[in-house]
Amino acid sequence: MTESEDASAKAIRRRAERMQQTRNEPKYSPLNGLGVFGVIGWSVAMPTVAGAFLGMWLNRVAPQSFSWPIALILGGVVVGAMVAWSWIDKTRDK
Repeated sequence: MTESEDASAKAIRRRAERMQQTRNEPKYSPLNGLGVFGVIGWSVAMPTVAGAFLGMWLNRVAPQSFSWPIALILGGVVVGAMVAWSWIDKTRDK
């Protein structure tokens, strides 16, 4: 093997090692952060809106001295926050 072939083989090996290291240790991406905002937003918004609609239906079907929509909106926020918290906790370990 000549010197230029040896240098070329070393360069290819270094490049392959860098590529393997990049695959094994992915870096943080700004798009990943936007995805996290989206997932957290939907995981809080969906139970909250569902609680509001369920509360309005319960107000018509089973009226009480308290407001069903307000109670279930608060419940939806709590459930959504717990779902978001668990999702963040799972993704933080990766």
